[in-house]
Amino acid sequence: MIIGIYGGSFNPIHQGHLALGRWLVRHTLVDELWFMVSPQNPLKPAAGLLDDDARLSLARLAVGRSRRLHVCDFEFSLPRPSFMADTLAALRQSHPEHEFILVIGADNWHDFPRWHHPDDILAHHSLIVYPRPGYAIDATTLPHGVTLVATPLLDISSTQIRHAIATDPTYDGQGLHPRVWKEIQAREYYK
Repeated sequence: MIIGIYGGSFNPIHQGHLALGRWLVRHTLVDELWFMVSPQNPLKPAAGLLDDDARLSLARLAVGRSRRLHVCDFEFSLPRPSFMADTLAALRQSHPEHEFILVIGADNWHDFPRWHHPDDILAHHSLIVYPRPGYAIDATTLPHGVTLVATPLLDISSTQIRHAIATDPTYDGQGLHPRVWKEIQAREYYK
């Protein structure tokens, strides 16, 4: 089975994440997509990051009972900080029956040379890169095994959502799955 690994803080998970996952499985680029909730991205600050279990719970609420989209806490048991090269190596060892494809945004592709052991990732895994506003990529310059896909370009971000929750009393959860928005309100996250 071909599993897409879509890692991130998911702080919080939003409709853009879900739309991307659905698009990838609908277009049969992967058999399943695993939202790999990361305890801490080593290239991002921890300020404003909900605890691991809260973000995991929100992601599970968003995905619901989907047969092909799953939420994964695999990184929670690995040493920190979480490096995707280490996560993918551990996944290959734990699940040799699967092929794992890394799914990243164009913004992350631009930062990819700064990642921990990017050459190891490219040596063992294919990558799917999806567009992000402000990060143009020339598909003809991509190395073997890296594919730029023409997913819909959704201009939504977790940062924008957190800011709206914290500063806009009229914010109504736009961009969030209704179950996620209800839980954020009930627990007063991001206030």
